[in-house]
Amino acid sequence: MVQIPNTPTSADVARLAGVSRATVSYVLNNTGAVRISEPTRLRVREAARELGYVPHAAARSLRAGHSRMVLMPAPAIPAGPLYSAFLNELQWALGRLDYTVVQYGSVGLQGDEAARAWAELRPVAVLVPGTGLGPQGVAVLKRSGARAVVTLGPTRVDGAHALLMDHDAVGHCAATHLYARGRRRIGVVVPEESGLQAYSRPRLAGARQALRGTAATVTELPLAHTEEAAAELAARWTGSGLDAVFAYNDEYAMLLMRALQDEGIRIPEDVAVIGADDLMLGRLLRPRLSTVHIELPSGRDLAELVDRAVRDPGGEPDVHTVLGASVVRRESS
Repeated sequence: MVQIPNTPTSADVARLAGVSRATVSYVLNNTGAVRISEPTRLRVREAARELGYVPHAAARSLRAGHSRMVLMPAPAIPAGPLYSAFLNELQWALGRLDYTVVQYGSVGLQGDEAARAWAELRPVAVLVPGTGLGPQGVAVLKRSGARAVVTLGPTRVDGAHALLMDHDAVGHCAATHLYARGRRRIGVVVPEESGLQAYSRPRLAGARQALRGTAATVTELPLAHTEEAAAELAARWTGSGLDAVFAYNDEYAMLLMRALQDEGIRIPEDVAVIGADDLMLGRLLRPRLSTVHIELPSGRDLAELVDRAVRDPGGEPDVHTVLGASVVRRESS
């Protein structure tokens, strides 16, 4: 028979460290309301490490009346370097506030159906990227105990805090820059990949708005993120008469630049190219890639918003417009 070792408890840690169980709880749950000396904290943590003890999250949730879990549904599209850096900062900031961040894979689930799946985990807060969540889904989450629901997307949802992502401004910046460089026949790449429409359509609309009332034209350019699709578009380029392109983001811009150069089309002499996101790889290209630098919301500010909402769940939802955009001009335009 295999003997299962006894699971260490907080009482075991308290005996080994020579302190009370309450002190163990205060130290290991990072409670800041009680002053505990640093030597005592070190002694408790060392005893916990020696015994292999970790706090019981479910028991802690029962005592507090809610969990410390912040649920982040995994985005339906691949997260690029810019968004990944934002998520890393956000998770670090939430961790400093004693929250546990859990990413939830919700492939195949959308809208309010996804909200019901998230609610089963009983998170204290949910951060929802993109679109699809409706007021009914927000209500489901709140009935399950979520004290804060925060959406990151182009529109707000009743009952939820909202960080409004102004992607129109990205397209507006890019088109304004190309027009100022003397370009009048401007293409705008619209990715064909599923899930990107919430970002690409506003960027296209922003470019059209920037050039409304001018002699410039805007041509929509559907493009899949493959070498074959970029080569096919580049092969038709000369006949299109386009003299500039806003390529949605840096990754699409780099893909299309390579295909255009393979066709003997000179950049920027024949075609000016600008992307968005300001990725380091764009600075390594020749010519270096012009781009729209995007300022995402601070992960620390968002973590503090979540914490305020958790502590005051009855407050009015906050609405903030974020996503600053500015052009970084380099050789490609």
